Amino acid sequence: MVNFILLILIYTGVYALMAIGQNLITGYLGLLSLTQAGFFAIGSYVTAILTTTYGVNFWVSVPLAALLSGFFGLLIGLPTLRLKGDYLAIATLGFGEIVRNILNNWDKVTKGPMGIQRIPMVSIFGMKVSPYTKWGFLALVWVFVVVFYVIFERITQSRIGRAFEAIREDEIAASSMGINTTVYKVWGFVLGASVAGIAGSLQAVFILSVTPSVFTFMVSIMVLCMVVLGGMGNFLAVILGAFIIQFISYFPQLVGLSNVIPPQFKQVLFGLILVIMMIWRPQGILGRQTRGAPGLLRKGGER
Repeated sequence: MVNFILLILIYTGVYALMAIGQNLITGYLGLLSLTQAGFFAIGSYVTAILTTTYGVNFWVSVPLAALLSGFFGLLIGLPTLRLKGDYLAIATLGFGEIVRNILNNWDKVTKGPMGIQRIPMVSIFGMKVSPYTKWGFLALVWVFVVVFYVIFERITQSRIGRAFEAIREDEIAASSMGINTTVYKVWGFVLGASVAGIAGSLQAVFILSVTPSVFTFMVSIMVLCMVVLGGMGNFLAVILGAFIIQFISYFPQLVGLSNVIPPQFKQVLFGLILVIMMIWRPQGILGRQTRGAPGLLRKGGER
């Protein structure tokens, strides 16, 4: 039971990192992006390839994974940011599927559908952080979550964050006030992609293997659900949303009903929760943050 709860908390941390990036793109910029799974996959494979093929240390592979994911965020951001709403969502979803198909077919580098196995464990000062004992890995993941929570909070409280919000509320008005909307949108994509790449690195060294089948569009949908459920524009809320979604995902196994409840049940439950939330509390559980007080002391408000 304890190991299972630790597993939920570890996956909560990994997905919370992706949700933090998604929140910057969707919650602050107001862009409906469905490509976090693609950046997640890029980060995972960068760490897997560098550590297994080239013997690169995990701590060196993490910034490289973030940089490469951010670079692809730039590539996808520049041509697609002329699109809005559903069109942007479809374009970004297509990018995620392109990444997955490349990983499936580029056998020479990615080992195709079989993926990459035997990824080395994380080592800190010569001590291995084993994913099997979980306590050490739990601490590692949540250090990353806290660090990026603080960084993104600071970003959104800066001039950059105010520009993001102005673009979300009225892009034409923001542009008329001298805000370069294209530059800020691209930066939002780059930052959101980078943190998703770091989440992918952590996923790779936790599972100790990577396969393309993990990085489906449902991952992007799940991350978006975390943001909507917790509250768009609120980083603390999306972490709560990540925990709730992960708890729901593993609830049948937690109570020993995995043989009774079909795997598709969780997708039905996700949809039901979102429908209820949209009717009862469309701003999310905690709602959007308001300016003035530090992040943890703010009150959620309606959009």
